[in-house]
Amino acid sequence: MSMPDKPAVVIDNGTGYTKMGYAGNCEPNYIIPTLIANPLNDSGTRGTVRNAEGLGDLDFYVGNEAQAHASSYQINYPIKHGIIENWDNMEKMWQRCIFKMLKCEPEDHYFLLTEPPLNTPENREYTAEVMFETFNVPGLYIAVQAILALAASWTSKKLEERTLTGTVIDSGDGVTHVIPVADGYVIGSSIKHIPLAGRDVTNFIAGMLRDRKEPIPPEDILLAAKSLKERHCYTCPDLVREFTKYDNDPEKYFKLFQGIHSRTGKAWECDVGYERFLAPEIFFSPEIFNPQFSTPLPSVVDKSILSCPIDTRRGLYRNIVLSGGSSLFRDFGRRLQRDIKKIVNTRLEKNWAQNPQFKAGASSEMEVNVVSHALQRYAVWFGGSMLSSTAEFYRVCHTREAYLEEGPRIARHNPVFSAQI
Repeated sequence: MSMPDKPAVVIDNGTGYTKMGYAGNCEPNYIIPTLIANPLNDSGTRGTVRNAEGLGDLDFYVGNEAQAHASSYQINYPIKHGIIENWDNMEKMWQRCIFKMLKCEPEDHYFLLTEPPLNTPENREYTAEVMFETFNVPGLYIAVQAILALAASWTSKKLEERTLTGTVIDSGDGVTHVIPVADGYVIGSSIKHIPLAGRDVTNFIAGMLRDRKEPIPPEDILLAAKSLKERHCYTCPDLVREFTKYDNDPEKYFKLFQGIHSRTGKAWECDVGYERFLAPEIFFSPEIFNPQFSTPLPSVVDKSILSCPIDTRRGLYRNIVLSGGSSLFRDFGRRLQRDIKKIVNTRLEKNWAQNPQFKAGASSEMEVNVVSHALQRYAVWFGGSMLSSTAEFYRVCHTREAYLEEGPRIARHNPVFSAQI
């Protein structure tokens, strides 16, 4: 199939943020919170208010505008843990994204949407129904986020070849997944879920600030914690050594954080200390935040790969790809690679001690490589932008003609991209 004149539209709907733009671009055109504000009816509950002009159905806000109207409108997050839960609000978000922000006619553009791992077939069908019936798109492809993140990792200098085999650690605002992919196919039985993500890191920082009674306005503390997380947090190699450094030279390591009260406009400031390295540590020592979950991220990654078919494991260890904003902490990839390699080497040495004959025949030690790159924050969107700008994308898309002939069930399964793109 020949490529249309107009580029495809790529929309990555995440739990915390929605990224949208056109195929072939390096960065999304718009990044907005996945948030919608609906009007309140007379009873004080969410509902559509009919006004004299009959424009009640258009009386809603999305993204940053929704946050600005939070005091007078009902706020809703249509996506929870990566899965769409409120379809009416999600359809409204897509409408505003397409017509107001991207300013395009959906009938003229193919669309690439993203989905989390283990998304239900019913959700895929409903997505196809909304896109083909409501927006009349000519073609649609619903891509698994992990595969797009692997494609985005091709920009890394660490990779010697393009491959769609690897382990994706996708950590966003609401959820963290470990997803093994072999030759473009997600190994669904080996996907691991971690109940820790960026929002938990923010809440952990906010809790520490409250415990210290820092002079931060209560209504601004979550926003301040999020900003502090993005500016000052990093991953440390050793907790005890880090505490010692801060205690011995606090003037060097403690930072001053300044903000402005959102209502009064008065300036305030607070100290930033141990939370700089303790907050990202919840991925490696989760018991400090969640007593019900105590398995560190490196162990989860190792268990996920070990549950995969044995002939895929070398490729999965060799290409561990980071994706999402919560994997951007300084030295996060280096710490993760060190800890996974330590687990793997310990297991190999134990096996070789019990069976010395296997060590003599072993070709080499297991190569562990964690891949990070400049576009890691928007890895899923950028991977979609890369793949949807190729002729291969239009070959694997579900077309409107096929939808009219077979119905929504065509979206249950997607053809897989070739790695030779």
